[in-house]
Amino acid sequence: MPEGKAAFREVLPKQGQLSAEDVPAMVLCKPKVLPLKSVALEKLEELQRAASGRQTSMQTWND
Repeated sequence: MPEGKAAFREVLPKQGQLSAEDVPAMVLCKPKVLPLKSVALEKLEELQRAASGRQTSMQTWND
């Protein structure tokens, strides 16, 4: 006979239905939408466009 209180005796019903518990499985959730560009990258690109626009305007003004 098994030792300790942790051991259980198997009991099967003589009639009726036998049910088993489901094993928890991974649950998939909706994917999160991530931006293609970060906010910092967009700000940097905007600053670069503004700087290049000022540079071209200064070049045309000096000519």
